[in-house]
Amino acid sequence: MKTYQNSEIRNIAIVGSSGSGKTTLAEAMLYESGVIKRRGRVEDGNTVSDYFPVEKEYGYSVFSSIISVEWKDRKLNLIDCPGSDDFAGNIVTALNVTDTALMVLNAQYGLEVGTVNQLRIINRLEKPVIFIVNQLDHPKANFDNVVSQLQSKYGSKAVLVQYPVNVGEGFNAVVDVLMNKMFRWKAEGGTPEVLDIPDDQKEKAAELHQKLVEAAAENEESLMEKFFEQGTLTQDEMRMGIRWGLVHHDIYPVFCVSAGKDMCVRRTMEFLGNVVPYVRDMPAPKNTEGKEVKPEADGPTSLFFFKTSMEPHVGEVSYFKVMSGKVRVGDDLLNADRGSKERIGQLFCVAGQQRTPVEELVAGDIGATVKLKDVRTGNTLNGKGTDNRFDFIRYPEPKFRRAIKAVNEKDSEKLSEILQRMHEEDPTWQIENSKELKQIIVSGQGEFHLKTLRWRIENNDKIQIEYIEPKIPYRETITRASRADYRHKKQSGGAGQFGEVHMIVEPYMEGMEMPSSYRFDGQEYKVQARDVQTFDLEWGGKLVFVNSIVGGSIDARFMPAIIKGIMSRLEQGPLTGSYARDVRVVVYDGKMHPVDSNEISFMLAGRNAFSQAFKNAGPKILEPIYDVTVYVPSDKMGDVMSDLQNRRGMILGMESDRDIDVLKAKVPLKEMSSYSISLSSMTGGRASFSMKFAGYELVPSDVQDKLLKEYAASQSEED
Repeated sequence: MKTYQNSEIRNIAIVGSSGSGKTTLAEAMLYESGVIKRRGRVEDGNTVSDYFPVEKEYGYSVFSSIISVEWKDRKLNLIDCPGSDDFAGNIVTALNVTDTALMVLNAQYGLEVGTVNQLRIINRLEKPVIFIVNQLDHPKANFDNVVSQLQSKYGSKAVLVQYPVNVGEGFNAVVDVLMNKMFRWKAEGGTPEVLDIPDDQKEKAAELHQKLVEAAAENEESLMEKFFEQGTLTQDEMRMGIRWGLVHHDIYPVFCVSAGKDMCVRRTMEFLGNVVPYVRDMPAPKNTEGKEVKPEADGPTSLFFFKTSMEPHVGEVSYFKVMSGKVRVGDDLLNADRGSKERIGQLFCVAGQQRTPVEELVAGDIGATVKLKDVRTGNTLNGKGTDNRFDFIRYPEPKFRRAIKAVNEKDSEKLSEILQRMHEEDPTWQIENSKELKQIIVSGQGEFHLKTLRWRIENNDKIQIEYIEPKIPYRETITRASRADYRHKKQSGGAGQFGEVHMIVEPYMEGMEMPSSYRFDGQEYKVQARDVQTFDLEWGGKLVFVNSIVGGSIDARFMPAIIKGIMSRLEQGPLTGSYARDVRVVVYDGKMHPVDSNEISFMLAGRNAFSQAFKNAGPKILEPIYDVTVYVPSDKMGDVMSDLQNRRGMILGMESDRDIDVLKAKVPLKEMSSYSISLSSMTGGRASFSMKFAGYELVPSDVQDKLLKEYAASQSEED
């Protein structure tokens, strides 16, 4: 494969809902470009894109697949993405390193929930979109309904480049209003007949051609002037206008395809090669310092590694985009993130698991290499003269979590290593070795996401694992002020131990004033803040420690020991053993001994005084609350809302986007454990959701009583 310049490279993400036919379309493109001699089928497990064993086992795409093809002096770097929301991280990654989204729509359903979710990502990243209406040969295909949905969403910006002459099982012809021709295929698809538009289609074709011309002219001043003068544009002028319309998100072209029969795939590729924005047309990405890095071949070399995978019979394959400059076989580069040096021993252009060796890749291109020593997903390799780092990919928040453990304990250490490797391959698999919960927590995008992880560990790494319901990271706090004192005294021959601490504890909220006195049991305790220390706790919340000692009853050198004792109790609250937070502690009096007082004495005195005061301060349990957004078909909104309310969810509001409703709520994490499974069951797999940590709130009293009983029972079992 020759070296292509950035004016010849098109980077395109193929996206769409599950079942829309993305992988089949990619297979047809590979066939049309000559990369493969025979098209595989998803059902047969022999497609170029879905080549991992787990994908063949389950029959759906799990990983994005990079496909580079040469097409009429252009290089198309296509990334075929999974359609399921469970693998949304692949979509986010692909859209960040490509310049255009090729959105494949199922002609039966049009804009599905999954499609709308992906369009939301596309809009956030400000990527151009081309719509491909696929499966027009299906008996239930409804092209007009799909177009109506698109025009309802995008108005006149959604313009037809093609429309089908006949939809359904007899589909074999489309009218192309850019070229003003009709394409007709034989039953086997492939190369079409190119015909004049039939008389019965001329009026419709002329009307749509005029709309396309007007849409193209709107995006370039000179084209607009020519359009006003002549009333039309040439095909090349229309292509230029559509390209600029794509760049500025002012036009959304619509194409027709039957990927399974290889009908109109070749014409689609011609459009991609001729009209899709060049790499140089799109806004330049910014490095971590906020500076634009333009994809210039004569600039300093920077490679951004966006994907790592362990591939059959090869090992670790690292995929990258050349952000600037050129990379050649034998180049020595520096890892800006890890400080290590790397030599590029081999370079490849890839098509799934097929790898074509190349000697050089230039700015804007996408490629792969193998056997790097110390490169992880998200790392940047630089040549001399630059220190770029890139961190522009924002992965979706996890929404399904399970505790994981090896069935055989001797495999535990090996399992930890495997999980870390899996995270490097797919950063949306989040791994937490929770000291608090004493569990390894695996979080992902859904049940299938974690099911895939399990399959790979058990089948590839031969370790049997089990998933367990994860514990909830509750927190404890107090609801009122309380006072306690404690004397630690120990005498066992020689030097003894002595420390006495008097303290007041109260709930703490950001910005609250420090009172000058407190009253307990009719007695007033005056305090004066001599020193205030605020500690941001690792588990969230704060500890505010106030030294109010007057007259030297406790020497200042013992204050750190008292704080240490308090911290030890914060790590294990008295109600459920959970972390405690948001407490202000005022040490106002105490005693010390000139010989026997030491740090250990005051640490123990502080810990026990705090424990007593905490228990008398109306301790309450806090639970993690999440902001939940559900995207649901309108006809299922009532069921979904009732279900969330049964999960102790608080409904915040609803919005509507045609047939898709958006429901927002706050829901306790405890109630979200298997929500993805329940939501899929309720809606027939037509809904999706996202969730993000919002904060901690007090649990209801009945829930607290239940948690206290469960904790007491667990402590009895341990005893």
